[in-house]
Amino acid sequence: MNNPSRALAEDLLQEAQWLNPGKWVDHSVMTGQAAEIIAAHLPGLDPQAAAILGLLHDIGRRAGVTDIRHCIDGYTYLHELGFEDAARICITHIFTVQDINAANGKWDCSEDEIQFIQHYLASLQYDDYDRLIQLCDALALPAGFCLIEKRLVDVAIRRGINSTTIDKWKATFQVKTDFEARIGKSIYSLLPGVIENTFGGMHD
Repeated sequence: MNNPSRALAEDLLQEAQWLNPGKWVDHSVMTGQAAEIIAAHLPGLDPQAAAILGLLHDIGRRAGVTDIRHCIDGYTYLHELGFEDAARICITHIFTVQDINAANGKWDCSEDEIQFIQHYLASLQYDDYDRLIQLCDALALPAGFCLIEKRLVDVAIRRGINSTTIDKWKATFQVKTDFEARIGKSIYSLLPGVIENTFGGMHD
């Protein structure tokens, strides 16, 4: 895969934290950890590559406090560095349903950027890495791993819902079901702290 090394990915995330501090950085770390753990149980996936993709999926937030445009900022940044696979995840992670209308939040992108995202999504066939990071994004609070339901509701409260929200939720649970069938056990059995982080209080 065309990704940075693990060390470079960690350096890029550290620099992004300096540029735009926030809980999104801890969320990215937890997403990377979840992706590495789950990928280790899925034949054909590289746990190191999965960890790198998880670490960098929100790297567009280095540009500042934005909403949907963090996906195109991340894509542009990593694409210009030559890391096309990691750049792809910056866009695909928010489109669990492969539809331009499936993004929650404010479209703070230009019309040209929206058209680019639309055409880019249409050109893709999602693979296991796309689906894995979408799943892990829905498992990772800044403080640790949680039930998917808690994370999805948290995002809905903060960023709103739209006509595609239920379809997106169904798609997330379908990925969980598909991966669990291949692993032969619940993904929650692989991730430490799910009970504590889900039921031990609210997290931002």
